[in-house]
Amino acid sequence: MQSTPTMISSLLSQLNTVMAGKSLQVRDCVTCLLAGGHLLIEDRPGVGKTTLAQALARSFGLAFSRVQFTSDLMPSDLLGISIFERASQSLVFHPGPLFAQLLLADEINRASPRTQSALLEAMEEQQVSVEGQTRPLPRPFFVIATQNPHDQVGTHLLPESQLDRFLMRIRLGYPDRAAERSLLRGQDRRGLLQSLPALLDAAAFAQLQAAAQAVQVSDAVLDYLQDLVEATRDGRWFLQGLSPRAALAILRAAKAHALLEGRDYLAPDDIAAILPQTAAHRLTPLPASGRGAIEQVQALLAATALR
Repeated sequence: MQSTPTMISSLLSQLNTVMAGKSLQVRDCVTCLLAGGHLLIEDRPGVGKTTLAQALARSFGLAFSRVQFTSDLMPSDLLGISIFERASQSLVFHPGPLFAQLLLADEINRASPRTQSALLEAMEEQQVSVEGQTRPLPRPFFVIATQNPHDQVGTHLLPESQLDRFLMRIRLGYPDRAAERSLLRGQDRRGLLQSLPALLDAAAFAQLQAAAQAVQVSDAVLDYLQDLVEATRDGRWFLQGLSPRAALAILRAAKAHALLEGRDYLAPDDIAAILPQTAAHRLTPLPASGRGAIEQVQALLAATALR
C-alpha cells in the first residue's frame, strides 16, 4: 500500500488535471471527504460543480449515484419504494439512488423543502427510515450537493438544519484566463472524466481517514479554536453562534487539512484555513456589519489573536 503522502499527492494531482486553476477548492474538497463530512458546492451553472463531484467520486473509488433535483422530485425518488412481486408474492424493496457511497445531489435547492428534508436522516445518521423500517446506508456515505444562487428562478432556501449537516460550503468561481485557455484548448472534461482511474480502495481510504483523525492537537490550539467559537456567540459578530457540533466539525476538518499539509500535528493556520468554509454557512452576520458571512468570519479571524 502506498504511503499517506504519496496517496494524497496522487489524489490532488489527478483532480487538478480536471479542475485546472482550482487547486484551493480541490484541496478543500479532499479535506472534507477525509474528515468524513458532506460538501455543498454553491455557484452559478456551468463553472464545473458537477464535474468536480464526479471527479472526486472516481478518484476516491466510491460507488457513485447522481440525482437531478427538480421541483417535482419526491422523497421516494431518493429513498426507494417497495413493489409487489408476483413471483415471491411479497413486497420487495427497491433502493433508490441514495443507497450509494457518494450521492451527487445536483441543484439541491430546486427541490421542495419536503424532498430536501428527506436527506437529513441520511446525512446525519447514515441510515434512512422507509415504510417503517430502518435501513443502513453504505459505508462510507457522502453527499456532495450543488446549489445555484438564490437569486435564480425556481430555487428554495435550504433550511438551517440541513445546512448544518454540510461540513463545508465552497464556491468555485470563474476560471482565470490561463485556466480557461487550457480548458478551451484541451480535452472535453466529460471525456476526461471517463478515463480517470480510482486511486483509492476501501482500505486506502480508511487509512487516510484514520491518519487525519490521529493528528495531534495541543491545548494551546484547542484554546484558539474555543476562542473563535466563543467569539461567534458573544453577540458582536453574528445573530447566533456556532454549536458544539459545529466546533467538532471544524476540528475534524482542521485535522484533515493538517494531514494534507504533511503534518501530524494541528497548527492554528489549519483552523484559519478552513474556518470560512466550515463556519460561514452556519452563521448569519449582524445586519449592521454590512458584510457577508464569509467576510465576517474572516474579520473575526483577524480580530482573534492566538494566546
